[in-house]
Amino acid sequence: MPLEAVPAARSAFATALPPTGWPFHAERKVLDLEALAAEVRRRQAAGQRVVFTNGCFDLLHAGHARYLEAARREGHALVVALNSDASVRGLKGPTRPITPQDQRARVVAGLEAVDYVVLFDDPTPLRVIEALRPDVLVKGADWAEDAIVGADLVRARGGRVVRVPLVPELSTTAVVDRILQRGGPASSKD
Repeated sequence: MPLEAVPAARSAFATALPPTGWPFHAERKVLDLEALAAEVRRRQAAGQRVVFTNGCFDLLHAGHARYLEAARREGHALVVALNSDASVRGLKGPTRPITPQDQRARVVAGLEAVDYVVLFDDPTPLRVIEALRPDVLVKGADWAEDAIVGADLVRARGGRVVRVPLVPELSTTAVVDRILQRGGPASSKD
C-alpha cells in the first residue's frame, strides 16, 4: 500500500487520528481548584451531571481503570481529585507515593474516562467537594457509606453517592508486595 493511502485506510478504524492530529491533551485536563470549579459550574449550567471521585492512584493498574470507567458511567463528566505527594505520605507513610504527583496527574488525565484532575494537599477531599459541589460522589465499595467524606454534602444538594465494587486483589499495595516478594529482577518465566 502506498504511504499516501494510509490515512484513508486508517479512517476505517476507531483508532484513526483525525486530520488535525491527536485530539486529546492530558495536560489540559489538570486544573487548579478555582479553574475547575468554574468549569464544573459551566457544565452543570448546561445540564450535565458532574461525577467526583478521589484517590492516590499511585501505581495505576487495571483495578483503577475499571473503577474510573464505572465512575464515569454515572454522569457526563468525571473529576478525579488526586492526593498530593504530601497527602499520600500522610496517609500511606514515608515510602509513598512511589510516583510523584505531577506524573500521577498526567497518567490519570490520560485516561479516556477522566475529564479533569485536580490535586489536593489535605488528608481528605472535603474542601474540594465543597468547592466543586458535584452531582455524584463515587467511592470504592470498601468504604462504608457513612465513612465517605462529603457524602452528606452531596446528598443535601440532591446528589447521589455511589459505591463501586472493587476488583479483588488489585491494589497498589498488592502490586508493591508482589514486586518486593520477587526480590530481584523478573525471571524469564514472566
